[in-house]
Amino acid sequence: MSDTDGKKPLGLRGGPGSVKQSFSHGRTKSVVVETKRKRVVVPKAGSAKPSASGAGKAHYGDPSKRPAGISDAEMERRMKALAAAKSAEVQDAKNRAEEEKAREEERERRRREIEEKAREEAEREAALKAKEEEEARAKKEAEDAKKREVQAKKPAAVAAPKVDDDPAAAQVALQKQMDRGGRPVTPAPRAREREETDRNNRNKVADNRRSGKLTVNQALTGGEGNRHRSMASMKRKQERMRQKAMGNEQREKVVRDVRVPEAIVVSELANRMAERVADVVKSLMNMGMMVTQNQSIDADTAELIVEEFGHRILRVSDADVEDVIQQVEEKPEDLKPRPPVVTIMGHVDHGKTSLLDAIRHANVTSGEAGGITQHIGAYQVTTDSGAVLSFLDTPGHAAFTSMRARGAQVTDIVILVVAADDSVMPQTIEAINHAKAAGVPMIIAINKCDKPGADPNRVRTALLQHEVVVEAMSGDVQDVEVSAKTGKGLDQLLEAIALQAEILELKANPDRAAEGAVIEAQLDVGRGPVATVLVQKGTLKRGDIFVVGEQWGKVRALVNDKGERVDEAGPSVPVEVLGLNGTPEAGDVLNVVDTEAQAREIAEYREHAAKNKRAAAGAATTLDQLLAKAKADETVSELPILVKADVQGSAEAIVQAMEKIGNDEVRVRVLHYGVGAITESDIGLAEASGAPVIGFNVRANAPARNSANQKGVEIRYYSVIYDLVDDVKAAASGLLSAEIRENFIGYAQIKEVFKVSGVGKVAGCLVTEGVARRSAGVRLLRDDVVMHEGTLKTLKRFKDEVKEVQSGQECGMAFENYEDIRPNDVIEIFEREEIQRNLE
Repeated sequence: MSDTDGKKPLGLRGGPGSVKQSFSHGRTKSVVVETKRKRVVVPKAGSAKPSASGAGKAHYGDPSKRPAGISDAEMERRMKALAAAKSAEVQDAKNRAEEEKAREEERERRRREIEEKAREEAEREAALKAKEEEEARAKKEAEDAKKREVQAKKPAAVAAPKVDDDPAAAQVALQKQMDRGGRPVTPAPRAREREETDRNNRNKVADNRRSGKLTVNQALTGGEGNRHRSMASMKRKQERMRQKAMGNEQREKVVRDVRVPEAIVVSELANRMAERVADVVKSLMNMGMMVTQNQSIDADTAELIVEEFGHRILRVSDADVEDVIQQVEEKPEDLKPRPPVVTIMGHVDHGKTSLLDAIRHANVTSGEAGGITQHIGAYQVTTDSGAVLSFLDTPGHAAFTSMRARGAQVTDIVILVVAADDSVMPQTIEAINHAKAAGVPMIIAINKCDKPGADPNRVRTALLQHEVVVEAMSGDVQDVEVSAKTGKGLDQLLEAIALQAEILELKANPDRAAEGAVIEAQLDVGRGPVATVLVQKGTLKRGDIFVVGEQWGKVRALVNDKGERVDEAGPSVPVEVLGLNGTPEAGDVLNVVDTEAQAREIAEYREHAAKNKRAAAGAATTLDQLLAKAKADETVSELPILVKADVQGSAEAIVQAMEKIGNDEVRVRVLHYGVGAITESDIGLAEASGAPVIGFNVRANAPARNSANQKGVEIRYYSVIYDLVDDVKAAASGLLSAEIRENFIGYAQIKEVFKVSGVGKVAGCLVTEGVARRSAGVRLLRDDVVMHEGTLKTLKRFKDEVKEVQSGQECGMAFENYEDIRPNDVIEIFEREEIQRNLE
């Protein structure tokens, strides 16, 4: 191939010239091109090569023998660079040669391996083919010997000539069978059998040749009519042909152990027996049962089918699905020390959370609505001595009985907090009973000893009435005088906990499948269902598949009490678990299983059993009982309500509190309760039953608010359980003469957050609904959950302080003593007013 490829080269020789350039649409242009010769410095012909010695130095040091303007140092650097470039080029060439040699050796090695493998495969195939031919030959010789024996026993008979339609062929065949004397000749048995085998082979070849031809009908209809053979059918045909070639050997029947529950689908039964579904359906039809593969049959019928197909049946119960949950036998050598689980219990407002804050050096009390604990909290604390303690903080209000019971069941040590100025109260007695029922040791913490009216001895004396004898009165229950405000006695309290934990010798096996208890559960808008779990045995890891109550899931994330994501949680560690398919009940047990199928099966079984149990409880009522109940309800007024709360424990506590409200004339009936924001379906249910919707620390979303306004459904919001119980009680009994009602006058959305010196964080807001007034109360909502309730520090429009801002206008807002504001948060503006209300 030439450099020009038949085209005129683009270039000029000896001076300027012209070149024609072609453009689109047939346009051309001639341009003048001139080449200039580049000056090249060439050493003179008589000069010698520079050497590394003084001769070389003298060469490039002579100004007459080097280019002008080049100094000695520059010339020396150039020579060194040239030598380095040459050595690098030699080294690169050497490296390339070595790499090429290594690649060639690798190719040769791979080629030898491929050839060796192909040779071994060919030898194996040849050996297998020779073995098959040897077996076929042996079998044929055995058949020939058997036929010869049969022929030897029979009298020799003259083979009658076959009369064909062709007389000439018949004559030739007759002559072949006559000897020279004209007598008929009987062919040898081997020759006769060989002729018959050849004739059969010719017929078979002809049949195969005819069957391979494509007819017009087959081409138009797609083979055998409209039916196409499946891959399974082709495999069965090949298997039959192989078995036929191997001597028609029947496969041995495999007898299986078939697990049959109380009801099973026909197709599933066939799969467990490894039989064809059509055969099972046919067998059922022979028994008089016209069923399809998707219908269920009972265990007795399934047993008959299994026995008919020659298998063994194993009758199992639906409850056996829970057998996959590992019941590990704990070996003493596997047990390792674990932190103690300490539950703080006591009457409301006796300082339980404040005491825990003092231990944790945190401030949880300031974030609690109304200054009381309404959720069960789980924390892990490392003391100054290095000991790790897991704390559970339980509510003290009377409505949270079940929460305190759960806390006592999963704990190792109970700290009973009693105020020195208030002594023993009803919830204190209840906490004592919970601790005794659970068999958990108690430590009495006499709090508020810094108050002037504190009398610790009165508390010790009052505890004697409930069979709690402290060490100061010659008993075995430790007691410590503490003050959450001043920090008095906290070290002694931690020492008492460490001493009690040392006596208990708490140990667990961290190397087994995890098991834990759900302390609290909630539905988070951004994260989905979230369960606070206290791990009791084993180690819960990210990615574990678990079942908890009627729900199951896969651990997507683990969050500790500080809000940090962790990869695993060992015994006595409280964590938030994300990845559930639904919100579990508080108090459910979490178990780790092997597969998602097992977890789903267990959850479905539990859900089905719970549904049947509820249905059975409702169906157990007799007709007389129903009539008596209807007659009694004629004189009873009901107040139906719907309850939505932020966590499962709060919803459960509210329902239990509602059940206690009422007498013979009035009562409260909870139509529905759940976790999460108020939705449109809740509004629809409330409208159908004429019930108000109560939201506890949650809010209705925008479609639900619009639907409630259109349908006239009342939505009540509460953040303190005292107010909720009191309002419902007053509404049910008619004793409420006046109530404080909140009128929502506007909503604003935060667009940007600015930091202003001297003021703090200021929210740049857009009023989306109604009006914003500085004198009104405000709530900060994040994902329809109340984050803060308070008042406004400032309300500005541009640079001016204003009293109100109308809908559609922008303004600046700053909260009093609160700065955790973010873009896209919603500010709810409301006014409280007193109105008279009468019970209808």
